[in-house]
Amino acid sequence: MGNVIDFLHANAADGLVALTVQKEAAKRFNMSMPQVENQILSLGLLPKRYARNRKTITQEKQLSLFRSNVAVVGCGGLGGYLVEELARIGIGTIIVIDPDVFEEHNLNRQLYATLTTLGGAKVAAAAQRVGEINPAVTVIPLQKAFSRDNGKCLLNQAHVVIDALDSIPIRLVLADICELMNIPLIHGSIAGWYGQVTTQFPGDRTLQKIYSGCTLEKGVEEELGNPSFSPALVASIEVAEAIKVLLNEGTTLRGKLLSINLFDMEIVDICIEG
Repeated sequence: MGNVIDFLHANAADGLVALTVQKEAAKRFNMSMPQVENQILSLGLLPKRYARNRKTITQEKQLSLFRSNVAVVGCGGLGGYLVEELARIGIGTIIVIDPDVFEEHNLNRQLYATLTTLGGAKVAAAAQRVGEINPAVTVIPLQKAFSRDNGKCLLNQAHVVIDALDSIPIRLVLADICELMNIPLIHGSIAGWYGQVTTQFPGDRTLQKIYSGCTLEKGVEEELGNPSFSPALVASIEVAEAIKVLLNEGTTLRGKLLSINLFDMEIVDICIEG
């Protein structure tokens, strides 16, 4: 690897490696873009695409994010924004799990729903999009419905799981499996002007407490619908929580439910008691 090391050092400017240099290194030394990214970050350099991160995320933490694996369960309203933001911030591997294809009613809010993707698999659109914005990120698109039977297999590489589901029973299955696998879970849900977010660590059983006694298949989104702005906001908060968990820094929403009311502009923390 000595030649690629010399090449990267010689072509870095102010500690930054431009995308053109990264692509040339991949071509010249027969490496993949993720392999070159790992080499850049391991040398204490930074891909130029992350230049605006470094006042917030150090180079060492950027390497930690690159070596992280995040699973996004659901690739609809929340899931599209989750994948987009995770890829742009530099999560190295993103597992995207969703069985569905895009339909016309998705166009009002789902980031990857376009006239050209209608009828296509949501996970395939997510993978294509990530390739267009950050080719150093590996996307594992799984066009499967998450269930108790396949959950452990689907999540077996994840360091953090992010919930973007629209089914309460399956969300609780997800929480149970994350508990069994000792994986932190970031939960988010939306309905109309409203949303909620919490972070569950193994042993907390936060979602089981939130939905205790609930017998509904869907939440209030069935009645209130979902506009374009609520998934973007809730997904952003979920990503921020995931980054804090992966980097083991900051204050998370563990033991709390962030309740968001955009209509009356009220955002409150609700303590989730045992």
